[in-house]
Amino acid sequence: SMCNEEFGPVFVQEPDDAIFPLHSEEKKVMMSCEARGNPAPAYSWFINGTEVDIEAVYRYSLIDGNLIITNASETADYGRYQCKAENSYGTVLSRDALLQFTYLGSFSGRTRGGVSVREGQGVVLMCTPPPHSPEIIYTWVFNEFPSFVAEDSRRFISQVTGNLYVSKVQPSDVGSYICLVKNTVTNARVLSPPTPLTLRTDGIMGEYEPKIEVHFPQSVLAARGVTVSLECFALGNPVPTITWRKMNGNIPKKARLRKSQAVLEIPNVQLEDSGTYECKAENPRGGTAFKGHIQIYTFPQWISTINDSQLDSGDQLHWECKATGIPRPTYRWLRNGELITPQSRVEMVNGELIIQKVQQADSGMYQCVAENKYGAIYCSAELTILASPPVFSLKPVRLIATLGKDVLLECKPRASPKPRVTWRRGDRRIHPSRRIMLLRNNTLRIINSSRSDEGDYVCRAENQFGSAEMTAMLRVKEAMHVELSPCKVEVTVGESVVLSCKVSHDPSLDVAFQWLLNQQPLNFQQEGGHFEYIQRQSSTVDLMIRSILLQHAGKYSCRAQTSADTLFAEAEVLVRGPPGPPGVVIVEEITDTTATLSWSGGVDNHSPISSYNLQARSPFSLGWQTLRTDPEPVTGDMESAMAVDLNPWVDYEFRVVASNAIGTGDPSAPSRGVRTKEAVPSVAPANVSGGNGRRHELVTSWEPVSEEFQNGEGFGYIVAFRANGTRGWKEKMVTSADSTTYKYRDETFPPLTPFEVKVGVYNNKGDGPFSGVVTVYSAEGEPRDAPSEVKASSISSKEIKVTWRQINPGPGRPRGYEVSYRKDSEQEESGKKKKTAGNETSMVLTGLEGNSVYVITVRGFNSIGQATHTLAASPPSSAQTRKDNEYTPHTSHAVCKYTPHTNHTVCKYITSYQPYCM
Repeated sequence: SMCNEEFGPVFVQEPDDAIFPLHSEEKKVMMSCEARGNPAPAYSWFINGTEVDIEAVYRYSLIDGNLIITNASETADYGRYQCKAENSYGTVLSRDALLQFTYLGSFSGRTRGGVSVREGQGVVLMCTPPPHSPEIIYTWVFNEFPSFVAEDSRRFISQVTGNLYVSKVQPSDVGSYICLVKNTVTNARVLSPPTPLTLRTDGIMGEYEPKIEVHFPQSVLAARGVTVSLECFALGNPVPTITWRKMNGNIPKKARLRKSQAVLEIPNVQLEDSGTYECKAENPRGGTAFKGHIQIYTFPQWISTINDSQLDSGDQLHWECKATGIPRPTYRWLRNGELITPQSRVEMVNGELIIQKVQQADSGMYQCVAENKYGAIYCSAELTILASPPVFSLKPVRLIATLGKDVLLECKPRASPKPRVTWRRGDRRIHPSRRIMLLRNNTLRIINSSRSDEGDYVCRAENQFGSAEMTAMLRVKEAMHVELSPCKVEVTVGESVVLSCKVSHDPSLDVAFQWLLNQQPLNFQQEGGHFEYIQRQSSTVDLMIRSILLQHAGKYSCRAQTSADTLFAEAEVLVRGPPGPPGVVIVEEITDTTATLSWSGGVDNHSPISSYNLQARSPFSLGWQTLRTDPEPVTGDMESAMAVDLNPWVDYEFRVVASNAIGTGDPSAPSRGVRTKEAVPSVAPANVSGGNGRRHELVTSWEPVSEEFQNGEGFGYIVAFRANGTRGWKEKMVTSADSTTYKYRDETFPPLTPFEVKVGVYNNKGDGPFSGVVTVYSAEGEPRDAPSEVKASSISSKEIKVTWRQINPGPGRPRGYEVSYRKDSEQEESGKKKKTAGNETSMVLTGLEGNSVYVITVRGFNSIGQATHTLAASPPSSAQTRKDNEYTPHTSHAVCKYTPHTNHTVCKYITSYQPYCM
């Protein structure tokens, strides 16, 4: 019956952490432990991992499972306690519990030196507390008990150091200070010797900026669920104000500010409260800040534990336990309180315990222990090994074998422990031979079967609990053969392939065929016409696969079935294709111009991935664009790379495409959208020019910088200009990112005053580059002259020299000259133009046709920014090139005559020739 069912020990109560007051009347400590079990368990204890001999130490005694310690003392009894419970079925260990003691020593009696400060100065009075355990609470007495120092924005008592901080001393602070400490468990109090505070007489301290004297550690480790208090207090004159913020987030709503904001208290702290916190101290003289990080840890906690198991001897035990915790817990396993070590049958990985082929000796109490550096938790279960007589589930078995094939006669009784098995045919015991073998799993194997093997076979199984028998009836028929060709084939996506299945069989039997792909029957209707079934003869069928797809790869089987036999032949079809899409793209890190991406490789579809392409899209791109990368190229064995040359302050999504020898695959899913960091603008406005406008105006224009290159918030332009030949630049801010012009008006500008102008860019991050400097003229007063005294003279059959007189200096002074020329017989539009490099007043036209009249005009030009402003043109002149075979002139000069009504100048040459020798 259930009431006397026997089982191993299970804890009802385990020891708890305890704090014991050393000054209590009764010097007795009790650590609790209770387990149920049948038979009733016996108990023993471990202190700091060492088993205690209860009989030998008079101070220890056991009541049931509880350990009583008399005359307890910190030196002898502080430590970790663990209880062990055992009976004949096994042993379990409890969790461990920490026993601590509470005490509070006395302050050193040495007289404390006085502290002397100026009025307005800050001061720190040290408490220097006596030895104590656990925490203590600090207060300060002023002059005499019970007058306490009140904490306000000017005065602060740190509960970490116990020190008293006064940010700015006043005359009313003069007096004697005593540090009072109180034990939080026993409420015992002790007082320090007094520290006198006096004012110096050499003047009052002036104002000074805050100096943070009290702050929390740079790294605060806290257990989830506790209250975290961060202290921050500063000296300064005027008294500083303390403010708090959490970097990259908000201060938790549940947080409270205490003591004039000098303490930030976060109750029931959770993982999401971790992060960097900053306190800032400010007064009119300045400010200073301190940052520190809260990191949360958690004790291990079970997600899944183990349950009692009953196994047949010889079975495999597989238990798994799982726990959460930060840091992540590690696992160990105990059997009957002893650590299990890996052996040939025993393996342990990450909270899994596997024991192959369990034996009676493996039974007992098992415990899984999950631990991190903050604690350990235990869960237990009992393993029982079963025992039973052999039982066969099958009635007599009929088998049809084929001639010449091997026959397997199985014998599978349920029994524990494993039974001994013997086979007989009729009533003769079968003795293994080279043709008839008894395999390890008790199966009888008959090799190369023949008609003479027909008959009844009996298998008998027995163990210490009983025996049983099973009969197998064997018949032997003609063999069938199936052949599938080709048996292995590699094709590329889109190609076609034929698999041929050929059968030879006993003609008296009918054969049915079936095609399978990866052991699933092929459905010819559903596959969209890719598969065709072709019956060639009664014993041969073909499978035609047209325009093969990647999903058609796999193992194809031809299944042939007669009433006696079923046979399969298998062929493997590998389909090579472009790679599949890579796995999720993760943005590991983002800067202003780079993104480090990682992904997982997709399938290569039987052709190794040769390279990856990184792509991005942004609101400014036309679809997805391929990115430059580091490294370049990204080879198929890489799973991360850096995209470079991105624009700052732009929203991007990223994806990755894989390629192999066959082609480029589908892209991965896009990454989540991320924005690059802000940066100073790097693109200057293009096509800076200007001019025109109303009198006395300097007009500057440019092409705006597109949003893609603004690199951050607060984008605008800086227009800088100065009159030619002057020193300092005048700079004007244009705050609209869309502006394209800026007009500056000044009555003192003469018309066409040349200015050097450049346009720069800026945003909240700083100033970017300026464009190149261009010359822009203030608005025009009067028109500009044309070049005068234009003369054109032929030098050879291909060249004409043109000279002219400089335009008068003045507001329209040109930057250079442009010569236009065309054959007299041609239309205006076909003319050519050539500019001087500088302010030259002559030019040689080359590459002309011989014996032809050319019409020539000259005009000055100015450039304002990128725009060229052409000035008035001279009247046309003409000149004739020489015949191709004329002698080179030795001396030549021209006489020119200007005819007003035709607006032409005609030049005649007076030349003395010298013979030209071939």
